[in-house]
Amino acid sequence: MEITNSTGISTPTTTVAAGNSANAITSDFETFLRMLTVQLENQDPLNPVESSDYAVQLATFSGVEQQVQTNDLLSQIVGNNAASGLAQLAGWVGQEARVQGVGHFNGAAVTVAPPMVSDTDTAQLLVRSSIGVEVYRAAIPLDGEPVLWDGTDGQGNTLPVGTYQFDIVSIQNGAAISEQRAEVYSRVSEVRSEKGQSLIVLQGGTAIASDEVIALREPPSTP
Repeated sequence: MEITNSTGISTPTTTVAAGNSANAITSDFETFLRMLTVQLENQDPLNPVESSDYAVQLATFSGVEQQVQTNDLLSQIVGNNAASGLAQLAGWVGQEARVQGVGHFNGAAVTVAPPMVSDTDTAQLLVRSSIGVEVYRAAIPLDGEPVLWDGTDGQGNTLPVGTYQFDIVSIQNGAAISEQRAEVYSRVSEVRSEKGQSLIVLQGGTAIASDEVIALREPPSTP
């Protein structure tokens, strides 16, 4: 069974799991009582088991029972928190998230936000394919203002739709002295929960933790 909230996100309930645990506890307790009864019936009358030992056994079983119930409750709390987190992030779908390093080219220009560089003569935008092959390199201003990459290589040929990596190379006296990941805007296509963590799925399929998103913006309008 699924519960669908007002945002359209469906999350599985934990009722079945909790019910199974409760049934298991009841069954185990009945087994425990039967074993205790057999133990009482078959004890050595000349050396009977101390009543304190029975009390310890009962206390031990009670502790295990409480721990199982506590675990079920914690699982329900985690599930509820995950659903609440997804509901809050649902509004991100369709927005553009600013993340570090990786962006998706879908035919429209990609907005790249380079880090501010200092103590350098020039800076270059370096674009690599998803397998790390350099496909584009060009000089950019040093002021840290966003730049657009139109999806072409160094010869002006349009590259295939796909995921690309964006870095900024700092050059001094004609030599590269450092390389830093740039920040890129990519559209959010999905939010989901995995192992209690809220993930943001970007266009192209890249999944990142929600706390890795640096900024959000409305997608630029298409003329």
